[in-house]
Amino acid sequence: MDIPTQKILEELIGSRNMDIWNKLVSDIDGLYEMDRTWNKGFGDWIYEYKYRSGGKTLCTFYAKQGVANLLITLGKAEREKVESKREDFSESLLVLYDETKTYHDGKWLWIPIDESLEFDDIVKLLKIKRRPNRK
Repeated sequence: MDIPTQKILEELIGSRNMDIWNKLVSDIDGLYEMDRTWNKGFGDWIYEYKYRSGGKTLCTFYAKQGVANLLITLGKAEREKVESKREDFSESLLVLYDETKTYHDGKWLWIPIDESLEFDDIVKLLKIKRRPNRK
């Protein structure tokens, strides 16, 4: 799989979404030292960009024409932590969280990468999922 250039990705998802994508990647890279891999997306998704370490996925970016999402899967213990800290999250994230179906392996939060994104919410969720390993 060829790694898309910034230009190709920006043409795919749009410049505003690309700016948000880049800020998220920068924030995650500042907190975590992890393997990062590009893959072909599934279904309509063209690209997948995954953060993994020790066989566990932290989060995955997905991109298709005009759209980008961040997938964060929360298991039982992680959901309990989110539930105990609900007051720490934005109303928009809580609505998404509450409306997301819980499967046997957890909640799969498909978070749109657009102007509605609250960066603080993402950082808080990722810190619940895994303690940062960069200083």
